[in-house]
Amino acid sequence: MLLVRKPSVLQWTAHSRGKMRFYGLSEQRVKRVIHSPQRLEEGIAPKTIAMMQDAGTAKHPYEIWVMIQKKRRGMGDKRQETTTVISAWRYPGKTKAGDPLPAEILRELRRFF
Repeated sequence: MLLVRKPSVLQWTAHSRGKMRFYGLSEQRVKRVIHSPQRLEEGIAPKTIAMMQDAGTAKHPYEIWVMIQKKRRGMGDKRQETTTVISAWRYPGKTKAGDPLPAEILRELRRFF
């Protein structure tokens, strides 16, 4: 028997669209990070999740980070899960698991939350 999940609706904030444009990230690339992250961490903003994938080359490695928030809306059988992409960015180099994000990114995100 094959189980089929209801698809999650993906919403984008204006902030995430602007960051994607600034860092040269496509919608499809961000979706790939959401679909198969290499690392998950608690987001800076309340009730958010940060996801990461390695990218780049051996000489010039970087990471792609995406911050999302999941919500459930509706009642009964009509209940639908929405995923809101809050922010997306490239981080030059490699971060250690559990390390806080750089102060510059923290300051920038706190302006919006």
